[in-house]
Amino acid sequence: MKYQQRDHILFELTKSICPDCRELVEAHVIIRDNKVYMKKRCSQHGQFESLISSDAQRYVESYKFNKPGLIPPEFGTKTEKGCPYDCGLCPDHEQHSCVGIIEITNACNLRCPTCFASAQGHDFLSSKEIEFMLDQFVKQEGSPEIVQFSGGEPTIHPKILDMIRLARAKNIPRVMINTNGIRISKDEEFVKELAKLSPVIYLQFDGLTDDTYLKLRGVALKDAKMKAIENLGKYGLMTVLVATIQRGVNECEVGSLVDLALTNGTVRGLVFQPTFYSGRHPDVDPMNIVTYPEVIKLACTQSKFGLTESDFVPNPCCFPTCNQSCYMYVDDKNTVPLARAVNVEDYVEYFTNRPVADLGQIKQSLNVLNSCCGDGESSSCCTIPDLRGIEKNIKVIMVQSFMDAFSFDVKKVMKCCVHEITPDGKIIPFCAFNNIPQYREDVNRYYQTRVG
Repeated sequence: MKYQQRDHILFELTKSICPDCRELVEAHVIIRDNKVYMKKRCSQHGQFESLISSDAQRYVESYKFNKPGLIPPEFGTKTEKGCPYDCGLCPDHEQHSCVGIIEITNACNLRCPTCFASAQGHDFLSSKEIEFMLDQFVKQEGSPEIVQFSGGEPTIHPKILDMIRLARAKNIPRVMINTNGIRISKDEEFVKELAKLSPVIYLQFDGLTDDTYLKLRGVALKDAKMKAIENLGKYGLMTVLVATIQRGVNECEVGSLVDLALTNGTVRGLVFQPTFYSGRHPDVDPMNIVTYPEVIKLACTQSKFGLTESDFVPNPCCFPTCNQSCYMYVDDKNTVPLARAVNVEDYVEYFTNRPVADLGQIKQSLNVLNSCCGDGESSSCCTIPDLRGIEKNIKVIMVQSFMDAFSFDVKKVMKCCVHEITPDGKIIPFCAFNNIPQYREDVNRYYQTRVG
């Protein structure tokens, strides 16, 4: 008898869900040909395999950045059925809420083919409902750092400015608006009012060609997107571009997006989100999708700024294969990835248990690094040329991977720090909310039965 060697290495066991019935199943995470795959079998619907990472080495090495999470002051539900069915948060959850998302409306002025929320309603939550949700967020989180108003399209909510004021009144320091930018491109008076409240604008921005928007959003939006950036810059609103990257659509635009983000003074950051196939989306071959290592490679090979793959560092706040970031010092003469200026592993605590790095601590560490030049505030011979006002010179390129029913991994959900806040006050990990039917269905039922 002759033995045959398997074509893969079993890296770990975890739990996932069946893409068809969404029931919990055992899953094998395997490495084959330097790529990472998930294999699972449902007793009713058969076997499934999906690509998880196009670079096994990067995936495995990211695990060393996995750090202990924080226990929130209060949990919202009890652990009874087990993950992922007790979200609220339950005591089994391994991380607090770094970002709380409130979908203030299910109405939208687009019908994007790739909308994870399948937004198609006409309802707007009231100020009273939003206040209750914010209060629950504060109650469970203690001192929330970020709340993001989303939808649907939040800027079409008639009370959006009041929502921002309400969050400020709850002492939430950073308020984000997750928007497609259409109203911002057309309504300058609205932008002027937004500027008085200084939210961070999380602007959907998938590329620099109309063809990309026609495929991802169903409408030619290039000019509207550029006008939105112009209006936001005119009134000094901090802006982060958010690009969905989808196989066969806009992989060739990754470098151009990086270059735009690093040269446009309005833009403080760029977040790439490889398409995750939940909600409303086209058919997908889960073995032929864009994963985060590919986005990083494209950013490095296509951008004119000479980024390298080692400039991107796993985020230890969430599970470290879910988010990788490149922080950079940018001025008129220099673009310096901070991973080249400091030993990242020595300063990893600046990123632990928070959604973005502590820029004040980064400045302090770089002051020490540059002390050879004198006072550390005006050096010109070291890697970072001038630390005065460094917070305004830091930009970030992130790659954020969300999971769909093909890639769903319970251990990653348990470390998730991006959470949806529901109208009944529950706090639910983003990937659970968009893949376990009960959570979004509960919200849909709430809209159907609410009065007012």
